[in-house]
Amino acid sequence: MLNNLTDCEEGEGGPNSQDGNPKESSPFINSSMASDMEKSQQYDGKNMALFEDEMDTSPMVASLLSSLANYSNLPTGSKEHEEAENNEEGPRPSKKPIKAPQLGTLMGVYLPCIQNIFGVILFLRMTWMVGIGGVLGSFIIVFMCCSTTMLTAISMSAIATNGVVPAGGSYYMISRSLGPEFGGAVGICFYLGTTFAGAMYILGCIEILLIYIVPQAAIFKMEGLEGPEAEAALLNNMRVYGSLVLGLMALVVFVGVKYVNKLALLFLACVIFSILAVYAGVIKTAIDPPVFPVCILGNRTLLTKAYDVCAKTVELDNDTVPSQLWRTFCDSDALNATCDEYFSNNNVTEIQGIPGVTSGILAENLFGYYLEKGVILEKRGLASVADEEGPSPTSNRYVMSDITSFFTLLVGIYFPSVTGIMAGSNRSGDLRDAQKSIPIGTIAAISTTSIVYMSCVILFGACIEGVVLRDKFGEGVNGNLVIGTLAWPSPWVIVIGSFFSTCGAGLQSLTGAPRLLQAISRDGIIPFLRVFGHGKANGEPTWALLLTAGICEIGIIIASLDAVAPILSMFFLMCYMFVNLACALQTLLRTPNWRPRFKFYHWALSFLGMTLCLSLMFICSWHYAIIAMGIATCIYKYIEFCGAEKEWGDGIRGISLSAARFALMRLEEGPPHTKNWRPQILVLVSVDAEQNVEQPRILSLTNQLKAGKGLTIVGTNVVGTFLNNYADAQRADQSLRRLMETERVKGFSQVVISSNLRDGTSHLVQVGGLGGLKHNTILVSWPQNWKHPDSHLRLKDFVEVVRETTIASLALLVPKNIASYPSNGERFTEGHIDVWWIVHDGGMLMLLPFLLRQHKVWRKCKMRIFTVAQMDDNSIQMKKDLITFLYHLRIDAAVEVVEMHDSDVSAYTYEKTLVMEQRTQILKQMHLTKNEKEREIQSITDVSRGSIRRKNPTSLRVPQIGEEGASMAERPEEEIHLTLTKNSAPTGHMSHNPPGGGTASPDGEVQRTWTDKGGAKDQSQASAGKPEAGKDLFNMKPEWEHLNQFNLRRMHTALRLNEVILKKSKEAKLVLLNMPGPPKNRMGDENYMEFLEVLTEGLNRVLLVRGGGREVITIYS
Repeated sequence: MLNNLTDCEEGEGGPNSQDGNPKESSPFINSSMASDMEKSQQYDGKNMALFEDEMDTSPMVASLLSSLANYSNLPTGSKEHEEAENNEEGPRPSKKPIKAPQLGTLMGVYLPCIQNIFGVILFLRMTWMVGIGGVLGSFIIVFMCCSTTMLTAISMSAIATNGVVPAGGSYYMISRSLGPEFGGAVGICFYLGTTFAGAMYILGCIEILLIYIVPQAAIFKMEGLEGPEAEAALLNNMRVYGSLVLGLMALVVFVGVKYVNKLALLFLACVIFSILAVYAGVIKTAIDPPVFPVCILGNRTLLTKAYDVCAKTVELDNDTVPSQLWRTFCDSDALNATCDEYFSNNNVTEIQGIPGVTSGILAENLFGYYLEKGVILEKRGLASVADEEGPSPTSNRYVMSDITSFFTLLVGIYFPSVTGIMAGSNRSGDLRDAQKSIPIGTIAAISTTSIVYMSCVILFGACIEGVVLRDKFGEGVNGNLVIGTLAWPSPWVIVIGSFFSTCGAGLQSLTGAPRLLQAISRDGIIPFLRVFGHGKANGEPTWALLLTAGICEIGIIIASLDAVAPILSMFFLMCYMFVNLACALQTLLRTPNWRPRFKFYHWALSFLGMTLCLSLMFICSWHYAIIAMGIATCIYKYIEFCGAEKEWGDGIRGISLSAARFALMRLEEGPPHTKNWRPQILVLVSVDAEQNVEQPRILSLTNQLKAGKGLTIVGTNVVGTFLNNYADAQRADQSLRRLMETERVKGFSQVVISSNLRDGTSHLVQVGGLGGLKHNTILVSWPQNWKHPDSHLRLKDFVEVVRETTIASLALLVPKNIASYPSNGERFTEGHIDVWWIVHDGGMLMLLPFLLRQHKVWRKCKMRIFTVAQMDDNSIQMKKDLITFLYHLRIDAAVEVVEMHDSDVSAYTYEKTLVMEQRTQILKQMHLTKNEKEREIQSITDVSRGSIRRKNPTSLRVPQIGEEGASMAERPEEEIHLTLTKNSAPTGHMSHNPPGGGTASPDGEVQRTWTDKGGAKDQSQASAGKPEAGKDLFNMKPEWEHLNQFNLRRMHTALRLNEVILKKSKEAKLVLLNMPGPPKNRMGDENYMEFLEVLTEGLNRVLLVRGGGREVITIYS
């Protein structure tokens, strides 16, 4: 039992995981890190002897349930903090146990979401948005944004309740649902959104401080400045103070997050009291409207600092004296002074800024009032005499619009006020029951905030005058915060409350963003971010905090709240879009693991939420949307090519499976059209004893052929049994994968275990591929040293592959001298690819050079096509027809027709055929039993004796062929001699290289010599080419009468073709040639190989091609 436990390998959850990174903590199989001794004690004595051999990989139910019950789900950094304490202080007898998560729905989800959703936009921009967009337009904006977050919350609830959600929140959910590529891209976007949200909160904090609390604290004074100068001074103040506040907040976060968490309740109380003060003020306006006068000249709103009394003149001691307003518009205090034309022609009116909820002002504020930058705020319905020259653009008398406003701008500025819905899921590690609390708390918080926002839109429009609503900074109401003018009991409740709430929100952003970046870094999916996964001993992300502060500073430098808000809207919308996408995909794919406890979801709702998010992105700012998508796309592609491969069971893998199944079913409908045909290659390779590929250059050729972008399967065979040789097969598979990766071959590897080489190769040819996605082309290299006795099985296997491809109507590619083929790194700067088109094979010979020339190795090579004309062919017409055919095929190639006239069979051909048949007999003898050998020798002797007795009845000498074969096998490197005499039977030895000639001895016998390094020497070749000499030699060779005429004709053709090909294509970089079909009789396999050897002799790189029996190239579009 102990031995079984000791020998077992670590499971998937152990440290030796495939990707080099620890797997996620899991209470399931193999996640326990108990020692072997503990396992032995755990199972010892149990009544489970039947299963004891499998208990290391298949734990008992009791231990599994115990692991599930005690599953630790602590927030990020808690475990590291505990480990740091242990290391520093050593073991303590009274160590405090780690507290289990205790937060419920209210404190863990609802209130944090409320705090994060209510923020700076509500207090600083909500009234302005209602004044610019009108009650109807603002209500539509609020409804769209709240609907988007509600639909996203429904999708998020479904994902969050589909199993245990470890600490990590939204990033964890997206990455585990959509995979590492989408998860990393969206995680980075969510991180950037959270970081820029921190910048926005800090800018809001500084705006409240410098405009409403202590305006005199401004470093760059704005008094007396007008227009762009005043705007520049304000932005510079925001930059200086924003940087200081950012540094202070980062320091607080660095010192300790616990201080931020302790202040969270205080900040939340400020938000709640501020909102209650607004509602109390609305109620008070119905009873006793507050006095907030606004001075109007004609229909233009005046700055509060431009007047002390809202009148042109005042009565003082029964005397009419000019007011401050008079002095602002006139050149002197005299009543007959020259004044501004508009001032002279219009009266001054004082109106109530907050007429109250019962005043009926809602009708006036119902529709939008969009303004250009620098336009004076005007009250609707008041008559005025227009100024012919128009107002001075630098006038410091009126309240003016600071930016050009339009509907989409309002959407971009408002949307950040509904973000923050992920606060509950981000605290999933602290929740007592995350699957229950996250849906209820998040949806309740969104419902509450949506009601508040929608009611605020209506109440603001019903209580506050339009010109006051459009006054962004309260310049017409004595510099008060507009929403503060409505609050009860004092505007300072809103000012102080909003100040602290923005400070708290900024601290929360600077706390959450570094932890999100740390989670992404520790996942290891983005290599260059791994440094940000490190931190202090207790797990605090120090480096991530520094990067977050640096990015946040970019938002501070922008300095405008209205410019920063659309930026973070993009990132949040993208995050929410992918949450909806994840839920929709999981629902539509119906994966077995998709079993959320939250049942009130539907794929249509998720799809609607995703559509809304995408629409809002382009509504807010189309150029920001494109930039955000570009960032996400770059991160996605970077993770895809350079990131760590993770298998998280994500939805994208499910999509791939579903799409693959659908595509395979479509392919089953019928064979592809000729226009869609491309080589789907099965590469047959052999491996050595170490399971390494013997001829790796064949995969280089495969890569160069893959311009067709078809299927590639690299297969090999391991001899043995599945039970005994499975480990060898795994090593061979890994070897194939490594080589495919090195050669950049995109495809699949397949290893078959069989009892012999022949069956394994046949199995690969038969079962490779799946459904309609099967190979249609076999690529196998020429068998090296096929003449050697030890390579007899390879020879047979090769010829059988040729037969099987013919039967299965598969194309066959056989590269000869594969070691001389170029690697993928080589380049041919010139040269030719020669195609010898002997017979029509469906167009394979035309298509392959075209595909090769798509690769950079062969791109500079020119294509030449040679075809052979017989005696009765019109070679001129053939060339014209071929040129026309290539023109219609859109293939650029030089064309040449080679004429091969009939000629007599030379003595050299007879000699080659005779030697081939003798070698075949010898090879056959080497693989016969003893009795078969004796019968075969006797039959050969009888035939030879009868033939020679008829021609030259002399004594006959018969050597022992079996003995000669044995001696030949023992010394394969020696020169092999074949001696043919007038009175002897044909004898010989097998050689490695084909015979190339012979020498005639003085006594009349012809002696032929073969060596490994050189061709045969033939002194009679010159005379053999002449018919007379051939005839004389024929009279000297009675054995030729019994040569097989079929073999003789084929040898004649091979020699003639080889002679012509050598003449034309000796210097070609590659020669493509029709491959003759195999013999029907298996007794002629060696002869077939000899014909191919003769056909390709003297050529460096040859690619023998056999078509699959169908057209693969067409002239039609």
